Formats: sequence, C-alpha cells, structure tokens
Amino acid sequence: MFKFRSHKEQTTDQTIDKHALIFGLIAVFLCGIGFSIIAPVVPFLVQPYISNPGEQAIVVTLLTSVYAVCVFFAAPVLGALSDKYGRRPLLLICLLGSAAGYFVFGVGGALWVLFAGRIIEGVTGGSISTIFAYFADIIPAEQRTKYFGWVSAVVGAGTVIGPTLGGLLARFGYAVPMYFGAIITLLNVVYGFFFMPESLDKNHRLKEIAWVRLNPFTQLANILSMKSLQRLLVSAFLLWIPNGSLQAVFSQFTMDTFNWKPALIGLMFSIMGFQDILSQGLIMPKLLKKLSDQQIAVLGMVSEMIGYSLIALSALFSFYPLLIAGMFIFGFGDSVFGPSFNGMLSKSVDSSEQGRIQGGSQSIQALARMLGPILGGQIYVSLGHAAPAVMGMILIGAAIPVLYKRTLP
Repeated sequence: MFKFRSHKEQTTDQTIDKHALIFGLIAVFLCGIGFSIIAPVVPFLVQPYISNPGEQAIVVTLLTSVYAVCVFFAAPVLGALSDKYGRRPLLLICLLGSAAGYFVFGVGGALWVLFAGRIIEGVTGGSISTIFAYFADIIPAEQRTKYFGWVSAVVGAGTVIGPTLGGLLARFGYAVPMYFGAIITLLNVVYGFFFMPESLDKNHRLKEIAWVRLNPFTQLANILSMKSLQRLLVSAFLLWIPNGSLQAVFSQFTMDTFNWKPALIGLMFSIMGFQDILSQGLIMPKLLKKLSDQQIAVLGMVSEMIGYSLIALSALFSFYPLLIAGMFIFGFGDSVFGPSFNGMLSKSVDSSEQGRIQGGSQSIQALARMLGPILGGQIYVSLGHAAPAVMGMILIGAAIPVLYKRTLP
C-alpha cells in the first residue's frame, strides 16, 4: 500500500499499490476503446443532416471543437475538485457523463442532438487529466515517465481495438458503435465503483478550493506564469492544434480523397494505437536509457513533422501508401511525445497540486483542440485536402525551437 510521507520522501520511498495500478490501466484501456470506437462513423452520422456536402467537413470538425470547449471550461473545476475530494468520485462521475454522451449521440434524430451528446461528454471530459493525476499519486516521481509510457501503450491497445471494432459494428448501423461505447464505459463505472481504491490520501488534499481556481482563464494564466513550464506548455499547445485538426478531419479526409468506408477508416485509426504499443514496448525503454524527457519530446515532434509531410503528399498525389507511411511515422512521434511531456509536467509540482497542473494542462490541450478542428475544417474546405497537414508541419516547426531552448542550461 501507499506510504504517504512528505513530497521529498514520497518520490524516493513510495511503493506502488498494485490494485490501484491495475484499475488505472484498465480504466485507460476502456477509455481508449470507448473514445476511438466512434471515430470512423462520425461523418456518416452527420451526413443525413447536411444538405450541402461541402459543409460536412466543417460540421464534423465543429463537433470536435464543441467537445473541446466544454473540456476547456470543465477541466480546471474537475482538477480542483479531485484535489479536494479525491480522484475516485470524480473519475466515476466523468465516466458516467461519457456514457451518457455516447448514448445521446447515438440516438441522434437531429443535428442539435449530436451537439448535445458532445456537450454532455465534454462537460465531464476532464477524466483524462484526473486519471493522470491518479497515476501521479501512486507512482514515484523518478518512475513516472516510464509508467506514463505504459499508460500510452495501454491506451494504444484500446485504440487499436476501438476503431476496428467501430468500423465493423457500423455494418449493423452507424449508431451501433456509439451504443457499444456507452456500454463499455458503463462497465468501467461498475468496475471502478466496486474495486477502485482512492489514490489521494486525505492528508494531501486541499482544505479549501479558491473560486479563482475554477476559472479556466485564471488557471491558464497561473500555470503559464510558472517559468519552468512556459516553454513546455507553449510548445505542446502548438503541437496539439494540428493534432486536433488531424483527428477531427481524418475520417472526412479519407472519405473524400480515397472514398474509404468505416471499416477501412477504423483500421487506419488503429495504426495509431498499434504504434503506441510498438513504441512503448520496444522503443521507449531504450530511449529512456539514452535520452532525457526533453530530448525524447523533440524526437517525437520531428517525427510528427515528417508524418504530416507524407500525409500532405498523399492528398496531393491521391496515393494512399503515403498516407499509411505518414500515419506510422506520425504515430511514433505522438506515442513518444505524450509520456515525455506528462513526465516533465508531473515532476514540476507536489502531490497536492497534481490535479491542478493536470487540469490546467488539459485546459490548454482542450483550447488547442478547440482551435485546431475549426482551423483545420476551414482550410480543408477553402485550401484543399492537404492544407491541415501543411499547417501541422508549420506549427510544429515553430514549436521545436521553443522546446529545444528549454533543454538548454
């Protein structure tokens, strides 16, 4: 069990609760399935409600953006509440909200219902930041990057299964993957209710929550005022904008460029999850022995730039092997950047602030994923199918020197 001591002692003399670790890994695995299972079918669910085919990409990306807007406003609140009341109740509430969101989205019937489903899910969409705070509670600081790598690999396993399963289930109706996602998430809630241990000891919880902590803009300002985190967060923000764009527009992109159906789109999404498993199981342990967290993050960003360039070329030449190669390289970059970023972030504060820092990071990521789909959808329609990938090359090209300077003494 945990040995809760002072933060300094905790980072060197903390044992890991195996039951908590197992639950956390199961939770992120099911989250990976639940989130990714819907990805291949969103454009097909939107299609009946759009009279102008040219507007479909914009509506699809707006559905991603409205989710991110809700996460932006909700994440600081959820992070602060988890610091005061513990991770367990907040995680269970967030997962219930996700299940309700999937169900409403699947019911559909009108475009506003689809947006309502995304809003419900987005309001409780801070579960990822709470899960990372949960892992930060149970893992010693010097081991966090390694375990965050495990988390990425487990999410990867879920995202390998999710899109492929979603594409196959779509044969029985485009709403079926949504209902399955709701069921998977509810099973996670039931498991957590009976077996999930609380990770945050009462001695390490906040005594009071200042209202200022519930304001996402104040939260952003406070986190960005921490000089040790400024370059890290700015570089991640520039990376997350095109990532959000790619995630939102990818299904529409493959439909329009290569005339792909849900099953094949789901298989392509699975490449990202497979890349996570491959990278975390074989590559990341070797990188951790030779490179620092910052150097691994830069390596990931360079890989993403190369991936974006191949994706752009696949659109220009209508040659899908370039897309597949680009997704593999992009997936590698994304899989190594995430654990290194979360490792650097979690080591910057003590246990009582993990919810705050992860919630703030989630807000910044949500802001980027709010802007990314909007920008991506607009330039996709106005400048062509390759434009969102070109945007990714430009923004990450600007982000690399920002993060690189942070590595200098």
